Amino acid sequence: MERLKELREEKGLSQTQIADAIGIRQQTISQYEKGITQPDIQTIKKLCDFFDVSADYLLGFKDF
Repeated sequence: MERLKELREEKGLSQTQIADAIGIRQQTISQYEKGITQPDIQTIKKLCDFFDVSADYLLGFKDF
């Protein structure tokens, strides 16, 4: 999920800060950013709410 890393870096946040905010482990955020694993629907929603973006944007289907 390239967009996840882009959004995180734009906001100046660490993986740990995002993980703590949405209730998952930092290692999980790292795995998402590296494309090792993919988030489930509930986590996608939490990430979208956190960054105030659509799922289409987060998943790379649309640009703003």
